[in-house]
Amino acid sequence: MTNGISALLAESGTKGWPPSRITTPSLEDDGSYDSDAKVPLSEHVPKLVHRWQQSTSILSLAASDRYIFAGTGGNEIQVFDTDTYQKVDTLTGHGGSVLCLYVSTSKSLLFSGASDSILKVWDTDSLQELYTIYSVFDIGDIFAVLYSEILKTVFFGSQNASIQWCDMTTIDKHASLDKSGLPSNRFSKFFNSSGPGGKVSPCPKETKLAVPKSLIELPYHNIVPYAHFGYVYCMQIYQPPVHTPLGIGEEYVLSGGGDGNVNLWAMRNGTLESIRKLPNSTSVLCMTVIDTFLYCGLTGGVINIWDLDAFQMIKSVQAHKDDVLSIGSFGNCVFSGSEGYVRKWSRDLSFRSRWKCHNGLILSTITVKRDKRNLLITGGNDDSIALWNITDALQNRRPDLSFANDQLLASLATFVSFRTVSGSEEYLADCRRCATFLKSLLKKFGASSHLIVTENNRNPIVYGRFYANSSEKTDTTVLFYGHYDVIDASGSGKWETEPHTLSGLNGYLYGRGVSDNKGPVLAAMFAAAELFQEGKLRTNVTFLIEGEEECGSLGFQAAVSAKRDLIGADIDWILLSNSYWLDDEVPCLNYGLRGVIHLTVEVSSDRPDLHSGVDGGIDREPLMDLTKLLAKLTDDSGKVLVPGFYEPVRPITEAEELLYEQIGENSPIGLSKELLMAKWRLPSLTVHAINVSGPPNQTIIPHRATATVSLRIVPDQDIDVVSSTVQRCLASQFASFKSRNHLSMRLNRQADAWLGDPENAAFKALADAVKEEWGVYPLYIREGGTIPAVRFLEKEFDAPAAQLPCGQASDHAHLDNERLRVVNLYKAKNIWRRTFDELPRRAKISNGLIMD
Repeated sequence: MTNGISALLAESGTKGWPPSRITTPSLEDDGSYDSDAKVPLSEHVPKLVHRWQQSTSILSLAASDRYIFAGTGGNEIQVFDTDTYQKVDTLTGHGGSVLCLYVSTSKSLLFSGASDSILKVWDTDSLQELYTIYSVFDIGDIFAVLYSEILKTVFFGSQNASIQWCDMTTIDKHASLDKSGLPSNRFSKFFNSSGPGGKVSPCPKETKLAVPKSLIELPYHNIVPYAHFGYVYCMQIYQPPVHTPLGIGEEYVLSGGGDGNVNLWAMRNGTLESIRKLPNSTSVLCMTVIDTFLYCGLTGGVINIWDLDAFQMIKSVQAHKDDVLSIGSFGNCVFSGSEGYVRKWSRDLSFRSRWKCHNGLILSTITVKRDKRNLLITGGNDDSIALWNITDALQNRRPDLSFANDQLLASLATFVSFRTVSGSEEYLADCRRCATFLKSLLKKFGASSHLIVTENNRNPIVYGRFYANSSEKTDTTVLFYGHYDVIDASGSGKWETEPHTLSGLNGYLYGRGVSDNKGPVLAAMFAAAELFQEGKLRTNVTFLIEGEEECGSLGFQAAVSAKRDLIGADIDWILLSNSYWLDDEVPCLNYGLRGVIHLTVEVSSDRPDLHSGVDGGIDREPLMDLTKLLAKLTDDSGKVLVPGFYEPVRPITEAEELLYEQIGENSPIGLSKELLMAKWRLPSLTVHAINVSGPPNQTIIPHRATATVSLRIVPDQDIDVVSSTVQRCLASQFASFKSRNHLSMRLNRQADAWLGDPENAAFKALADAVKEEWGVYPLYIREGGTIPAVRFLEKEFDAPAAQLPCGQASDHAHLDNERLRVVNLYKAKNIWRRTFDELPRRAKISNGLIMD
C-alpha cells in the first residue's frame, strides 16, 4: 500500500543498490522485538524474481494486468512490463515527486498524485494522459489516492488534511482550457510572499500539459476540508462482506492520518459522510484489508488489527523498531515494510518470516496476482524496485507450466547456482549434481531421462526424450544438443553480481552460463515440456546435454556412439542454440562454424636452464628456435604458409553473396563483407601462448619453450590432412635449422567445421518462427568459433543441423558479467515451440509432399 510519508523520508537512506547483493535475502537481525524471529530461510523467504535499478527514490507503486507503475522522486512514473521486465515507457507531466498511485479494479485507469498538488488520470493500455485534475484550494502534497469502481469516483487525501473527490461520470462537465487556475500559476503564500529585504522565493515552473482540454478544476463543494487533524497519509477502499452491518454491495473509503485516526467514509447525497473513527496511538502511515480485518501500520513500528464488523481493535504488535512505512496483503498473509526489511505475518499477526529487500527505506509495497503466481512488489529510497514471488510452493506434483515463464526463471536460477566448471576436479561434484538436476527436471516434465556415463570419469551426458503425444503426432524426431558446463568465473574480481547466483537487473539476467548455454538449453526444454503437457507435441524431441563442451567435448563422441540404441537411430534433425546475434538489434540464424585443430609445439635442450651471463651465445637457445619456427608459419601479411592450406576453400556463391549483402543492409554495426568472410569462411592460424621453463628471471636461458597453436579450418578442408600437413611443415622447417635442440608436437584436440543448408526445412521453420516472435526475418550468419559436437552429430545420425542464436552480441559469454536479456530467453522458448510444431509440415513441403 502506497503512503504519502514516502516523500518526507525518501532522502534519508542510502543510495544505489549494489547489484552484487540484489538476489540473496537475508535473515540478519533488523532490531525487531519478536522472540521468534529466526525462521529457516529456505522455508519462508520468497524468491526475488527481478529488480529494476533507477536513479531516484521509488515513492509509490501500482500494477495493471500488464504493467508495473513506479512513482519516483524525479517527478516521473516509470512503466515496466511484467512479462519481459523491460521498461516500456516513462510518464511525465507532474511538476513534483509522484507520491501515490492507484490502478482501478478494472485495470483500465491509473491515477497519480504528486507534490505539485496535481492529480492525473492515465489510460493503462495506451499509457496516454486523459485528465489533469486540480483543486481550487491550496492543498499541498497529494499523499493518497484511490478509485471506487462502484461509485465511479476518485478520492485523494492531501497535506492540508483534506479529502477531495471527482465523479468520473461527469468529469467532462468541468473541463477547462484555462491554465490560470493551476496551482503553479496561483499566488503561493510560501513562494510568492516577500521575505527579508523584499526578496521573493522563486516559484516552481508551470507544468506543461500535452492535452489542454484535459484540465479539470474540481468544484468547491467536492471536499472535506478537515478530514483529519493531520496529513492524510493513506486511503483504502473497503467493500464489506454480505454479513456485515454496513450495507450490501456498497464501497466505503478508509483514510489514515497524522492524527492517529482511521476514518470510515461513505458517499451519501453527493458528499463524503463520516461513519466511524478508529483511534490509534500514533500516526497511521499505511493500511491494508483482509476480509473484515483492517491492518494499520503506524509510526514507531506498530501494526494494529481492527475488526470492521465490531469496529474494535483486536490486536497490537510491535512489528518493527522503526516506522511501518508500507503494508500489503495477499490471501491470509500480511507483508510490512520498514528499514530495509519486509516481514511476513499471518492474518492474526503471528510472525512468519522476514528478509532484506532494500538497502534503505521500503517506501511502497503492493501485492498482485498474475495468472497463477502471487507477487509482492517493493520500492525503496535505494532507487530500486524489487519483484518477489510469494506463491506457496506446491510439493510432490508435476510443475504447472501454465505459468511457465516463472518456472523457467526459477529453474534457471537453480541451474546457474551449480558451479559446473569442466576440466576441474574441484567442481566435479557440482557438475554431477547439475546433471542430476536436469535429469530430474526432464522427468518431472514427463520425459524419459537418463545419465550417460563418459570415459575417464568425466561429466555425464544428460539424455531426455519427450514422445509425441498430439492427436496429429508424426514420426519426426529432433535432437536438441546443448551443454551445462561453463568457463570458470573465479579470479577476475570484476563481476558486479555473484556469478553463480542468478541476478535480475533492468531487464537482464546475470550469472555464469546464463547465456552460454544454460538459458538457451532451458528455453528449448520448457518449449517441449509445454507442448507435451498440453498434449500438442507433434514431434519426438530428444535432448543431449553434455558437460565437457568447454573442454572440447572430451568423451562425448565415444559415449554417444556407444549409446546410439538408447538415443535412437530415428533422428531427423539436429538443433542447437549455442551462439549469439551479430549485434544487439537483429535476430539471426547460424548456418556455419569453423573447425579447430589445437597443437602444442615444444623445443627443448638436453642441458638444464642456464645463466645468460655465463652461457649466452654459446649454442642455439630453445626459445629462439621456437620463435623462429613459429615465424615460418605465416608471411609478413599474416598469410598462412602451410602448403596447400587455402586450396580446398570453396569460392563464394551468389546465394551466399546475397546473405552478406542482407547483413550489410540490416545490421547497424556496419561490418564489411571482407571482414565477415575473414572471420567466418576463411581459415586462420593463431599462436595463443608461449611458456618457458625455469623461474621468471630475466637472466635465465630456459632449456624448454612451449607454444600453444590453433588452426581454424573451414568446410572442404580435411581436418586430418591439415593436421598432418602443418606438423610435417614444422618438422621440415626445424630440420633446416640444423639445431641440436629437439622438436616435439602434440595434437591436443580437433573438431570439424560445420556448414548447414539455409534452405532446408529446419532453417525455414526457424525463420518463420523468428518472424512471428520478433516481427522481422532473421539474418543468416556464420561464426568463426567451433562447437565440436555439431558435425559429429550430423555424421553419427545422418541428420542435418540448424542453429538458433539466443543471446545478443553484448552477452559477455566467457567474460565477467555474463548476461541474457529476459525478452530473448522468453522469445527463444516461443521460437522452439513453433519450430517443434511446424518442422514436420516444413519437411513435407521441402520434400514436395504438400504445397506451402
